[in-house]
Formats: sequence, structure tokens, C-alpha cells
Amino acid sequence: MDEAELLKYCLTKPGAWQDEPWEGDVVAKVGDKIFAFLGATSVGLKCGRTREEADELVRVYPNAVAASAYIGRYGWNTVAIDGAIPADELRELIDISYDAIVSKLPKSRRPTA
Repeated sequence: MDEAELLKYCLTKPGAWQDEPWEGDVVAKVGDKIFAFLGATSVGLKCGRTREEADELVRVYPNAVAASAYIGRYGWNTVAIDGAIPADELRELIDISYDAIVSKLPKSRRPTA
């Protein structure tokens, strides 16, 4: 999957929308919260409630996944989109990130399916 395909998949999620909070940096949001940081060679995703949970993916794909700079301690990983991780697993990781962010939104601001 490339960046365009990832963004397209992200935007199929209920309530998802594209934003560019910093010039040249595209993200996918639900409500006012980011659930995917999209880049040309990687995507930043919430992969666990804690760093320890997110490290499970790092252990499985040590050459394709790393803790995200600055927010890694909160369970965010940077995931390579170079083919090392199968497309169906990337979609599953996006689903996990989206669900984690939606669960933190106030019930009144959660999208309905």
C-alpha cells in the first residue's frame, strides 16, 4: 500500500476526514483527534494503550516498525509502508488506531456507523 491508498482507506471510516495541521503533513482525523499520520514511506498509528503493548508490533516487525518520536510513549508507532507488512495487516492496524481514538472521544462526538 502507498500513502494514497492508506489515506483512501482511512477516509472510509465513519466520521474520518483529512487535515493538514502542519504544512505538508497529512493526517486522518475522527472528531478533532488524529488517528493516522500519513507520510510517503510510513504511517504513524496508535498501536497500543501503552508503550509495552505497542512494542509487541515492534518485536514482530523490527525492521518495519519503531516507536514514534515524541508520542511513542503513549503507544504510537511509525509503521513502514514499503511492503514489509502485508496490506491487510496495515488496514487492521488502521482499524485499531481508529477504534482507540474513537473510544477516547466523548460519546456525544463519536461517529455513528
